[in-house]
Amino acid sequence: MAVELARTGFYVYATGRSSRLSGRSEIDRPETIEETGDAIKAAGGTGSALVVDHEDPGAVAALVKRIDDEHTRLDVLVNDIFGGDRYAEWDHPLWEHDLAGGLRMLRMGVDTHLITCHHALPLLLRTAQAHGTTGMIIEMTDGTSEFNANYREVVGFYYDLVKASVERIVKGLTFELKEHPFTALGVTPGWLRSEQMLDNFGVREDNWRDALDKVPGFTISETPTYVARGVAALAASGAPERWSGQIVTARQLADAYDVTDTDGSRPDCWGYIRRYGIDEQSGKDAQAFR
Repeated sequence: MAVELARTGFYVYATGRSSRLSGRSEIDRPETIEETGDAIKAAGGTGSALVVDHEDPGAVAALVKRIDDEHTRLDVLVNDIFGGDRYAEWDHPLWEHDLAGGLRMLRMGVDTHLITCHHALPLLLRTAQAHGTTGMIIEMTDGTSEFNANYREVVGFYYDLVKASVERIVKGLTFELKEHPFTALGVTPGWLRSEQMLDNFGVREDNWRDALDKVPGFTISETPTYVARGVAALAASGAPERWSGQIVTARQLADAYDVTDTDGSRPDCWGYIRRYGIDEQSGKDAQAFR
């Protein structure tokens, strides 16, 4: 997301906890925020890659002050914060789920978004009013509004609650900002070939199709670049109002702004799920949704 926004021309402040200097976060992945900074530069973009814990109100306040001091404006906030998967107990009901882990998921996936919105919104609003633009908050989530309207089975109570809460944040912000030049919306990727997902299948991005031997349905998956290109195009459009209050899929953005995944395809994971259900893993008719 940071790379594609920077490639589009935005100065990007990318934040995270995992760092070459301070070590890994509790998620324990090897990727670092400094790598993101390197990737921004390699793409010809500009930005700052900073260690920030979005659970810490003081750290987020300091981040927003730095943005204000250095650029006096903030046009777009992408709230893409979670990492609670490691605490999810997919096959345990609420009363059997580890309570501390469940509450940690809420802290990581809901509190962080609220803390960041609280501190960033004054600068976002001031920027929109001063420059005659439309400010924007993009809440990243998992699942369409239609899909998340029902309880999501097999992911555990807390994961379902986190993702349902993100949509509620979008609705609440849309109502509270209705008198301001501002748009709040949610965006969901499909089956994302993140580093973690590729590791789960024992493949890399350059040979990801080898995983189809085991799970043919993985053919409907997409790279992180796909949804990022859509978000970057949306942010650069200057007219996000059409999406206000909605949860938008990567495919919807691809169609609206004429972008594709890195292989030229336009995966429609959520369209596929709507047609065949989330348990369909045979890969049947998947090419019709790419």
